[in-house]
Amino acid sequence: MQVGTSAGARVGCDIGGTFTDIVLSLPNGQLFVNKTSTTPHDLGEAIVTGLGALIKQSGIEPGDITEIVHGTTTASNTILQKVGARTGVLTTAGFRDVLEIGRIRTPTMFDLGWQKPQPLAARRYRRGINERMDARGNVVAPLNADEVLSVARDLIDEGVEALAICFLNSYINPAHELEAKALLEREFPHLLVTASCDVLPEIKEYERTSTTVVNAYILPAMRTYLRRLKDDLGRMGVKASLQVMASNGGMMGVDSASEKPVFAVASGPAGGVAGAAQIGALGDGKDLIVFDMGGTTAKASIIMGGVPSLTNEYEFRDGISAPSRFVKGGGYVLKVPAIDIAEVGAGGGSLAGIDAGGLLCVGPESAGANPGPACYGRGNERPTVTDANMALGFLNPTALAGGSLKVHPEKSQHAIAMHIGEPLGLDMLAAAHGIRHVANVSMARALRAVTVERGRDPRDMTMIAFGGGGPLHAVDVAKLLGIKRVIAPVMAGVFCSAGMLGADAEHNFVKAVLRPLANCDKETINAAIAELRMQGLSVLAQEGYSKDAVEMAVSLDLRYLGQSSELTIALRQPATSVIDDAVIIHLIEDFGDQYRQTFGYVNDEPLELVNIRLSAYGRSDQRLKFNDIRVDASALQGVSGTRQVSFERDQPPYETRLVPRSAIQDEPWHGPLIIESYDTTIVVPPGASAHADKIGNIIIDIAQEQA
Repeated sequence: MQVGTSAGARVGCDIGGTFTDIVLSLPNGQLFVNKTSTTPHDLGEAIVTGLGALIKQSGIEPGDITEIVHGTTTASNTILQKVGARTGVLTTAGFRDVLEIGRIRTPTMFDLGWQKPQPLAARRYRRGINERMDARGNVVAPLNADEVLSVARDLIDEGVEALAICFLNSYINPAHELEAKALLEREFPHLLVTASCDVLPEIKEYERTSTTVVNAYILPAMRTYLRRLKDDLGRMGVKASLQVMASNGGMMGVDSASEKPVFAVASGPAGGVAGAAQIGALGDGKDLIVFDMGGTTAKASIIMGGVPSLTNEYEFRDGISAPSRFVKGGGYVLKVPAIDIAEVGAGGGSLAGIDAGGLLCVGPESAGANPGPACYGRGNERPTVTDANMALGFLNPTALAGGSLKVHPEKSQHAIAMHIGEPLGLDMLAAAHGIRHVANVSMARALRAVTVERGRDPRDMTMIAFGGGGPLHAVDVAKLLGIKRVIAPVMAGVFCSAGMLGADAEHNFVKAVLRPLANCDKETINAAIAELRMQGLSVLAQEGYSKDAVEMAVSLDLRYLGQSSELTIALRQPATSVIDDAVIIHLIEDFGDQYRQTFGYVNDEPLELVNIRLSAYGRSDQRLKFNDIRVDASALQGVSGTRQVSFERDQPPYETRLVPRSAIQDEPWHGPLIIESYDTTIVVPPGASAHADKIGNIIIDIAQEQA
């Protein structure tokens, strides 16, 4: 069936550490939302449960659903928990230690206790093969097929399940990798094989090896999960096309995700950023700080001129991840296109405690979905950020998620008093304020990482806050950075899922060149672009997109001759244009502008062309448009009345109005105010005001003196 011709229902689902969020979009623009507790033992179970509830609520049949866009944490969790496949590596003889040598960097200069992450492929499973290509792709030593099979047989006997092939200079000539891959797949059909030329045909041995090993490591887990999910959906009558959200903010078919899961490690958060870009384009603010607070982590990114900040490389690491162009060495390198996101281990389920020095700390350990915060009454007795919000009066003391999750505020109060208040000599409310403030400061660090540390002034930008806890903390976090306006978008609590429904299919391709720009033959460059275009059309055709539904964009990786890192410069013309002298002049000008903005200076050194990149987009008129949606009325309902809420430490609680989200229109409401809906709670403190725009987003203006 041709993509874009169906008028069927579409589903976006995002698995978080605490809740699994699902949005069902009907062809008439009506939306239904659901939050179901995540099921860590079987992540797909929560999707089946939540989707079943939405099918019943909306009155459709399972067969009416034609597409499911899924953000999954399977890849990232597999790395974090170190439960991936036993992975082997075949590399050129003499290069088996590339993974451990890395880039000889440490993320912190003076931390003598820092330990390098253990390679995902142990040294005993990394073997050198006697073959060699030179830097121009000429064969120096041919591949010995018998040696490849013998080494692979030994590794399989030792329990290796997945194999990464990373031969020297294969980015220029992949012949040996492709030959070895064909041999292994023929002789050992059960072995999962990943060749670096299929995943990352780029220069830099460590980055290429690391990315390929990560792909091999998570390959079995991702395939098993996606196959089981399709089977579970099939049993309930859902035969829809399954798409996976990629780290770059686009989506990829399930077949692509099953072959190259490394492109979906940062799957879930990307949907929210993609949706935020649409919200910004519809309003008057295209420069946005994205703040996404879930149950386990809080994430931040920026959108400049309506375009999300992208990177071609990031490190996946434990604990706090604040990516920087200059700080590397703390995690596993993934040289893949991704939205540049800073992340901290502070979410609604983050546990609060007292560290060895007697100081209050929050996260990164989380109570997760099970047992969850103390107020859930599932056995956890330690306080979380959610418990602090419950004790202070910000959250509904009866139930959350539209009444589906019963809560016990007295358990929150007891946990805070027992584990924080008594050890620090504080009363319960003061201790709760302390937990909330420490979490806010930690989350503000993530926002600083993507603004101040990148030369952006957050005071000139608008924050868009979503996730279950984003609107709950947004104003307090904004005040720490001097931000004057906060947007709580429509469906804020499930916004990542909604953003996925607005995303296009996207695939990225790269061709290594590595020549001085002045010496590059323009016909060769144009031929390389044409080759990448054919790859893009082929992949998208397999996913159901006609040639007319495909758009492409070309960019070039450039650097000063002799440098080891490059900047990606987009062509001003569309991908169908021909590279000529005028285009080369524009590239040189744009490189100088971006280099000056990044590093503060430029020079007159000649430029080197490293890679040619092409992004292929599959467009469809069935994508969710945020300017034309109708959220089901039940998702906008909340309690009315008043409640005592403690906004500041050492100040008496305020008698605060409780307002359903559906009641907020274009007339301003002045704080203090608690706005409730099915999916989230929006806090408007004293001195701030809130109103709704024409789309249904809640706009919160913070008083100048407070900001």
